[in-house]
Amino acid sequence: MEIISNTPKETNILSHQNQTNTVTTHQLTEDVQGEYHYTVGPYAEPVLEIEPGDTVEVETHDAFGGAIETEDDLPSEVLGDYLNPQNGPIYVEGAEPGDALAITIESIEPRGPQPRGTTCTVPNFGGLSATDRTAMLHDPLPEIVKKLDVTTEGTVWNDDITIPYEPFIGTISTSPEINSVDALTPFKHGGNMDLPDVRPGNTVYLPVEVEGGYVYLGDCHAAQGDGELCGVAIEHPTNTTITVDVVEDWDLTWPRLESDEFIMSIGSVRPMEDAARAAYADLIAWLADDYGFDEMEAYMLLTQVGHVRLGNMVDPNYTIGAGISKEYL
Repeated sequence: MEIISNTPKETNILSHQNQTNTVTTHQLTEDVQGEYHYTVGPYAEPVLEIEPGDTVEVETHDAFGGAIETEDDLPSEVLGDYLNPQNGPIYVEGAEPGDALAITIESIEPRGPQPRGTTCTVPNFGGLSATDRTAMLHDPLPEIVKKLDVTTEGTVWNDDITIPYEPFIGTISTSPEINSVDALTPFKHGGNMDLPDVRPGNTVYLPVEVEGGYVYLGDCHAAQGDGELCGVAIEHPTNTTITVDVVEDWDLTWPRLESDEFIMSIGSVRPMEDAARAAYADLIAWLADDYGFDEMEAYMLLTQVGHVRLGNMVDPNYTIGAGISKEYL
């Protein structure tokens, strides 16, 4: 595996490939997975054990587990409480508490019969709707379902609009130390961040809180605007390929992400400004710890050149990524 990072942490990466010059690829199919999970935690038995540097090809479900098959399938009628099915957990040999996992998204491709894409409005859910946390007097917005043809060439929205295929993993996690967290909630373990930068070619870093790390993933999107405004992106089942490495002795507070162009810290809390604060504070710590910046100097520099990415503004916690271009590092 080629490590994108030029931080000191790259010297602490345990890679099976680096040791043996071979890559082992595992298939996590629907049959191998068996039961999908709707919580993320340390109590499920791993469905797969891998070595650092191994690659895993994963058959993910959409966020509704395929329950919405036609545009007549209203969410209030066909969806229950079990949403956002997750593959995993995947046990990573050598991963210990205090380490981090470096998970590179190699590829995401749509699978399943057309129309394989789904987006919809759900009662009492969404960025411009009353919710169970934001009470309003107005009636729920109408339920509308769109079933869409999705290919690697794009998503046909209507006769005039085709949306580019820009896939990413909506939910990717390691296990918290003690708690099980529902798969809809993002926090320090990762989770349902719905951050479009978790896309092919990029690496997401997640904290290891339990032996083996316990990787979960699912909820892949064919496209999504910043914020996932109505609450539902273009959900679709996929064949997703990841490569997993272990970074020794890198005790993360929040998830981090790296591309060829930038590094990013990811905060997921409410209110939204606290998510931004968490992300920027962690990015300052990263610049100080691994790039030699003085904290106040990093604080002032990010004021001029930092950028933020709004992942979701609809989930139990909101997600914001705070980043900086590598040209400044």
